Amino acid sequence: MKGLTDKQQEILDYIENFLNTKGMAPTVYEIADHFDIKSATSFAHIRALQRKGYLTRSSKARSLALTKSSSMPRHLSMALSVPVLGRISAGMPLMAEQNVEHTIQVDPKILPPSAGGDKIFALQVNGESMRDAGILDGDTIIASECNNASIGDVVVAMVNGDTTVKTLYINNNRVELRPSNPEFKTQLYAPEEVQIQGKVIALQRTF
Repeated sequence: MKGLTDKQQEILDYIENFLNTKGMAPTVYEIADHFDIKSATSFAHIRALQRKGYLTRSSKARSLALTKSSSMPRHLSMALSVPVLGRISAGMPLMAEQNVEHTIQVDPKILPPSAGGDKIFALQVNGESMRDAGILDGDTIIASECNNASIGDVVVAMVNGDTTVKTLYINNNRVELRPSNPEFKTQLYAPEEVQIQGKVIALQRTF
């Protein structure tokens, strides 16, 4: 698919947001009104998006449909394909094929420079235990694979066969996995009970 001009990208973003929030496509006139342009100009942009393969449209009202999400990084060749892992069994290699549920495209700009040479993976968050750290139920966290971390890092840890996301501390020679929500209790474990699998470096959220 061909690249987009800035205005075409803005219009594509608007159409996708309209579809997601209202459950139907905008009309040519609604697009024109939103961008304060003539309806003929709005139609010309839509035709261009059709030619470039981003939209389909029929003669019916509100028939615009996306063939590709505009929320992807604009330069897909520069995007990272990151595996989203399911439940990870103890002893199973982190990147084992059976752990991978699907992949997501991640813009490298959201990752810290220090993550450049690391293996990256993602997990979908289930629960509110890290709410006050800005990690919400349904978010997708992006982590750098590692088997050790520093105190204060938000980590992906394996405990008794279950994966959890918590902040790492050490308390009297025990590993403390601390939530960021007062409704949840801090968990203390012997060092041999905890396997650090990664350090959280970014997240993606779908509204």
